[in-house]
Amino acid sequence: MPLVLPAALLNRIAAASLLAVGCAVAQAQGVAQAATTPPPPGTMMGAYGQSLQQQQQQAVVDKATPVAKPAPAANNAGDAVSRFLSERGLLNASEPSAPARLLSSVRDTASDLVLSAMNFLGVRYTRGGNSVENGFDCSGFTRHIFEMSVGLVLPRRADEQAKDSSLLSIRRDDLKPGDLVFFNTMRATFSHVGIYVGEGKFIHAPRTGSAVRVEDMRDAYWAKRFTGARRADLKAASSGEGLPLAR
Repeated sequence: MPLVLPAALLNRIAAASLLAVGCAVAQAQGVAQAATTPPPPGTMMGAYGQSLQQQQQQAVVDKATPVAKPAPAANNAGDAVSRFLSERGLLNASEPSAPARLLSSVRDTASDLVLSAMNFLGVRYTRGGNSVENGFDCSGFTRHIFEMSVGLVLPRRADEQAKDSSLLSIRRDDLKPGDLVFFNTMRATFSHVGIYVGEGKFIHAPRTGSAVRVEDMRDAYWAKRFTGARRADLKAASSGEGLPLAR
């Protein structure tokens, strides 16, 4: 005899079946939509995308993590001097041995004075001038450099500087960077002065219409007009001993 179920139970079974079928259909539609709908902008798909995403995340972490900076290299005064001379065009590539000799010649107590003087390359010549703003004449330039760099106050005129009793007379063969070099350019001894920088070169304020520049004492014009050199005790000047200093 067949089993007869009450109508109410049959209705509940039918409703449950319809609900299960609906869920299955909805799930299938969701999977299909996910397969056909493009991902939001910026979403990375697949193994390659995941790899890129991991790299980006690691980059963010690395950026946020402080990294110890390497300790600065020790200050190499020689390299600084080399760069300065190179920038000023004082290292002649055609003479391989000259740069080394010139560098070694300025790496002493006079190097600061010489480099200070080179900082004024290009400042115009002005008769009676003794400042960057107004320009320099020869003795105004040397006076300014010595006073500014080592605190030594030189007399104002070139001939007075040559005769200053605090300065030592030096032979040409014994010249060192920072020495004063004198020339006869106006039919008068010690009428022009400059500062020796090494390797036969000196820096000076030449004449009207020109500017502070470096020239070679071995050139014929300067060689035949050289009249002497003077040296100050730069160590004593910088320490304030034994020489008149700027106040």
